[in-house]
Amino acid sequence: LVGFTLAAVKPTNFGDIIALVSLYRPGPMDNIPLFGRRKNGLEAIEYPHPRLEGILAETYGVFVYQEQVMQAAQVLAGYSLGDADLLRRAMGKKIQAEMDAQRARFADGCKAVSDIDAPKANELFDLIDKFAGYGFNKSHAAAYALLAYQTAWLKTHYPHEFYAASMCFDMHQSEKLAVFVDDMRRNGIALEAPDINRSHAEFIVEQTVEGHAVRYGLAGIRNVGEKAMDAVAAEREAKGRFDSLEDLFARLPAGSMNRRQLEGLACAGAFDGLEPNRAKVLASADTLLASADEAERSRNSGQAGLFGEGGQSGQQLRLAEVQPWSRAEQMAKEREAFGFYFAAHPVEQFRAVASANGACSHASVIATGVSGTGNPGEARNTAVLAAMVEGVQRRKTRRGKDFVMADFSDASGQFLASCFEEGLVESFQRWAADGVCVLLTVELDSPSPEEPPRLTVRHAVPLSEVTNTARMRLECDVWTVEAVQQVALLLERGENRRGEVLLNLRLASGERVPLRLGWNFALSGELVETLEGIEGLTVVSFGKQRTGGHLRRAA
Repeated sequence: LVGFTLAAVKPTNFGDIIALVSLYRPGPMDNIPLFGRRKNGLEAIEYPHPRLEGILAETYGVFVYQEQVMQAAQVLAGYSLGDADLLRRAMGKKIQAEMDAQRARFADGCKAVSDIDAPKANELFDLIDKFAGYGFNKSHAAAYALLAYQTAWLKTHYPHEFYAASMCFDMHQSEKLAVFVDDMRRNGIALEAPDINRSHAEFIVEQTVEGHAVRYGLAGIRNVGEKAMDAVAAEREAKGRFDSLEDLFARLPAGSMNRRQLEGLACAGAFDGLEPNRAKVLASADTLLASADEAERSRNSGQAGLFGEGGQSGQQLRLAEVQPWSRAEQMAKEREAFGFYFAAHPVEQFRAVASANGACSHASVIATGVSGTGNPGEARNTAVLAAMVEGVQRRKTRRGKDFVMADFSDASGQFLASCFEEGLVESFQRWAADGVCVLLTVELDSPSPEEPPRLTVRHAVPLSEVTNTARMRLECDVWTVEAVQQVALLLERGENRRGEVLLNLRLASGERVPLRLGWNFALSGELVETLEGIEGLTVVSFGKQRTGGHLRRAA
């Protein structure tokens, strides 16, 4: 939100940043539009009294700092700075007896020092009093502004180092790490997944083929721990990379891995370089931990190998044979490990149907903004979004009507929207409980250029229902009859389903024989992912039917 304020005000010097730090708080925030218009020459600068020009010139005639209150009392009414500070305190406390005494003294001083009559003096007193309740100390604001400037400079010129250091600072707060990850991806900063052979306990910057990247820290995974991961990284740095899971667990330092830590690392994909089947690693947790214990006992008893390796390092472990997780299962496990969706967001499963229905990301909608004047009679901008319902708060309007404030997320980040449609209030509560991905039609309204658009939901439907009735087209090349049979077994028909499937049978002669399987299938990204695993089949395309209209929910 502060980004919109900065873009609207257009600060050109350090003093503007100090002022915005002071203004960007409840109370004085209402003065930001006036401050911005005057600064950029869109409105004439006016002063409450000519004698205040020297005090308020740097803030374009707007009271911003507590020091300005004190200086105004000194210049207008002849207060000493000590007495002016007492006036400031009295205004902050709002004790009526003190305020009455100060008002009388201020009016008398204005008459004696500045020849200001009583009505104008009381008007000035009320203006100063209104501001004094929320005024900010300029020296404090300057310190915060300097820090903001320094971090902005670092983020601009050394973004990888900035993000790595910031994420180290908040390493154990997944909700803050999620904000950094979203921001990195929006700004095109490469983030590499945690890797037991590359990551350290903390977040680091590393050189890749494409340039620099931030490597996710192992201790940034839930329930893992910094001290234990420091020990694992130290073993790797001292004796070389881990060649396999057997090698890793044979060399683990004592006490550096328990079941909870193993599960967190496996779900986060930290072992993918040694074993890409995360389900297999998790199912073999007892075997792996037992091998680590046996290796530690061997080291302690002096039964190491001829060249000092642990007794288990050359032994091939028999790991559980299990099917890999589906994409949805893997995303859910990653969220448990990171506290947020790391590699992919659940909405990505519905990318094709969402795109075919005109859905945009929340970030792109906000970046585009709202056109028009915002007048009551003017049509509002609308947009289509695909997002997951994260949470919901049920509230009542002043007239007693139910509405909801819902938290959403998509691959570009998190956002908030309200919904006043009676038929959707109960639905949103159910969807939030189950983390349902929905297709939203929203209205955008922005009270001012300094604020991001507010979103109001006008229509919503689960993406799974849209998928079942969407006019989608799937085309595949197949080389074997067995592949055709497997496709036929996986496809689901239905009365209201409108997906078209076209198979191109590739013959040994090189001839292509098109086979249209039908028009009444439910097609989804998850189905396409399953089809891609069939031997003898290649997915050519998956998207909106060329002759189809807009996607809609069937009646």
